[in-house]
Amino acid sequence: MTMLPQPGTKKLGLVIDLDICVGCHACAVACKEWNDGGDFGPLPDENPYGKEPLGVWFNRVHSYEVTGDGRRETGDKAQVSNALPSLSSGFPSPAMTVHFPRSCLHCETPECVTVCPTGASYKRAEDGIVLVDEDKCIGCKLCSWACPYGAREYSEQRGVMQKCTLCVDRIYNESFDEIDRQPACVMACPTRARHFGDLGDVDSAVSKLVAARGGYDLMPEMGYKPVNKYLPPRPRRDGSTCTSAKAAPEAIDPTKLPPLLRWMDKILSR
Repeated sequence: MTMLPQPGTKKLGLVIDLDICVGCHACAVACKEWNDGGDFGPLPDENPYGKEPLGVWFNRVHSYEVTGDGRRETGDKAQVSNALPSLSSGFPSPAMTVHFPRSCLHCETPECVTVCPTGASYKRAEDGIVLVDEDKCIGCKLCSWACPYGAREYSEQRGVMQKCTLCVDRIYNESFDEIDRQPACVMACPTRARHFGDLGDVDSAVSKLVAARGGYDLMPEMGYKPVNKYLPPRPRRDGSTCTSAKAAPEAIDPTKLPPLLRWMDKILSR
């Protein structure tokens, strides 16, 4: 069993804004591209264009319909739907779509680390990032069974477990300009729905964002204290308010239309 280090003051992680995530998967693709050739790659795919593709993705995006009466999943991971208990309140009955990015949450007390029999899964004391030493991994999958978030990815080709690294080989790369020392998913997000920083510092930009927007933990009842936070969608205006402001459509007299349009109107009105 792997021991956890003493909790540190620095807790690097992500803040994901569900209000402006559009589900474009740019974060997933950028993550795949960077890590496929980085220190923690490759991220192999099997039968990528066939009926049953299989591959390793550190970041995945799921989509859900949320209504005022409850929620209905349209994605492919049922366990993540439990993360949306607060989203159904305050919304009108018409459904809205919530795009939910999912990756390792770099928990403060990750059970995926403590169940590892070889020490391959470990948590860094200096910044709280959870990593996998693939030289020690025997592919037993105990860590994936212990993770309630489904954040571990087993490589059938390599026989080892892989996961989000917060692009640790990028954020500490001094050959990059400081502005570029962020995870690839954060750099690629076109709507700026992803933020990176030190969530252990109450004065950091990400901590202030979480406090201002009511950011929350994913499945806090599990007790693993995820470092990553989610910002809930903002309440939408009632649909009737929007429609009442619209001007009534102007009535059109078919007899005043050009001959071609009068003919089309006659055909389409049958």
